[in-house]
Amino acid sequence: MRKIKLALCDDHTLFRIGMATIVGQIHDFELVLEAGNGQELIDKIPRKMPDVVLLDLQMPVMDGTATADYLREHYPLIKIVVLTMHDEDRMVLHLLEKGVSGYLLKDAEAGEVEKAVRKVMDEGVYLNEFVSKAMLRKMTNKTTVNKPVNAFYNSKVLLSEREKEVLMLICEGLSTNEISEKIFLSPRTVEGHRLRILEKTGTKNTAGMVAYAFKNDLVSNTMV
Repeated sequence: MRKIKLALCDDHTLFRIGMATIVGQIHDFELVLEAGNGQELIDKIPRKMPDVVLLDLQMPVMDGTATADYLREHYPLIKIVVLTMHDEDRMVLHLLEKGVSGYLLKDAEAGEVEKAVRKVMDEGVYLNEFVSKAMLRKMTNKTTVNKPVNAFYNSKVLLSEREKEVLMLICEGLSTNEISEKIFLSPRTVEGHRLRILEKTGTKNTAGMVAYAFKNDLVSNTMV
């Protein structure tokens, strides 16, 4: 079985030691590099090439936001899971728009870190309850009381009814196989809808598509 290669970028040595211990206990995870800031990570990546980067936001030299921008431009296949103490709603949406695949607070349980890594590898995005509620709060705050709850409001894109349905289920965190079973389509057909939604919205990955959907009121505010 091929191991999932992880990189850890955080300027706190004790936190890195703790995360390294967690990763070392998971049989198919391998920590291939550690870095204390974004620049150090970028310098090491060509020699190690991880599948997933666990990324802190507040670091010296090169912070997490700038590092995420660089990785998205130069290494678009690398998944990024943010691990941070910042719990601001605007930060969550901002980073998902940049293509970050998952957002975890540093007080998350070890099991959730493992779950997030597996989810972003399999489906491209991990939406935990904290992220989903943050995005819904963002949407609800700008939604007028006269808007119908279950409509798709954005006039910038024209989605078919099936594409709307698939998008809603993706935003609920369902996998391709789970969506396939729920709406009685083959996984290949579901993936085709996902790719067309990406094309229509002009987003580069599933995380960006989900952020776009929330930002443009393309999902119901009763979803969670």
